[in-house]
Amino acid sequence: MDRRTIIGSAAVAGVVAGGAAGLAGMANQGKTDWADAGTELRRPIPPGLTGRAALLELVRCATLAPNSHNTQPWRFGVASGEITIAPDFSRRTTIVDPDDHHLYVGLGAAAENIAQAAPTIGLVAAVNFEPAGAGVIRITLAPGDRGFSPLASAIFRRQSTRSLYDGRAVSSADLRRLIEAAGQDLVVVTERAAMADISAIIVAANTAQFNNPDFITELKHWLRFSYPDALATRDGLFAATSGNPALPAGLGRAMFDLVVSAGSEGRKCADQIASSSGLAVFLSPIDDRAHWVAAGRAFERFALQATALGIRLALMNQAVEVPGFRQRLADRLGRGGQRPDMVVRFGYALDMPWSLRRPVADVLG
Repeated sequence: MDRRTIIGSAAVAGVVAGGAAGLAGMANQGKTDWADAGTELRRPIPPGLTGRAALLELVRCATLAPNSHNTQPWRFGVASGEITIAPDFSRRTTIVDPDDHHLYVGLGAAAENIAQAAPTIGLVAAVNFEPAGAGVIRITLAPGDRGFSPLASAIFRRQSTRSLYDGRAVSSADLRRLIEAAGQDLVVVTERAAMADISAIIVAANTAQFNNPDFITELKHWLRFSYPDALATRDGLFAATSGNPALPAGLGRAMFDLVVSAGSEGRKCADQIASSSGLAVFLSPIDDRAHWVAAGRAFERFALQATALGIRLALMNQAVEVPGFRQRLADRLGRGGQRPDMVVRFGYALDMPWSLRRPVADVLG
């Protein structure tokens, strides 16, 4: 799924203020085109569409789902009355996600967006995961009553908000709505001491990752530092979506090497969790692809309901990405026999810039 802030804003701002102001203007080239692309991507489904045009709009909704590193590891098939979602293994993240867990979670989230959006064009979606081979999600679409739900509307506004939150508590009523929307086993933690315990596990896992050169190499492959690069690929982790300044690609990579470390990222993780209202940990009783897809669907319902309620959220998955720390997290939650799928922080904050997605034509086939 989408990850945490990548570059220390203060360090970069210092370099820019220290005599590289011209670089800021260079880095902002393409900003308008990038913003226009994000606006077009997130427009509501136009009324009156039928047939293949309507199904392609559902695919666009699916591509707005959260996914690890924003690699968008999916391929969609569109036929009369049916959409299929298959994994695109050319977009795997083999270091952070060696068993493709996050990949299948992302496919599940994409399927859930179709299920939520289908009634807005008068269709009902039946979602089934077929585990043979690499596995495929088959979504059968049949005529139904047209309807608009808060979750469907939230598809176009949901984002992973990778900023500090304001610490306000989420009401008990809204917590219940989030849990009910997920419809799957999860543990919600709002008590500060328990959050601190989980934060310590996340920071330790983050340190292990950032001390792994292969992890850093893979992460940097998916980083986008400038508006032109983000617009050209329409994937990956763009600095601006985490509240960092856009920079020319070469400078951005140099600054990453200069200012990012296990220590700086660990402190950032701890601060982000401390600013949050709570943590939600999704768990699967069986550790297989079918349950990973189901977890992705549950997480997306949680995320859409949060968005509808004005609650921001972001994934903090470090502890579920390193097996030893994943077990520590499960034990801390009293769920040693289950696999923690995702850790989500939630709370209140302003919107951040949107991430982009590839055009529908590029994800078909």
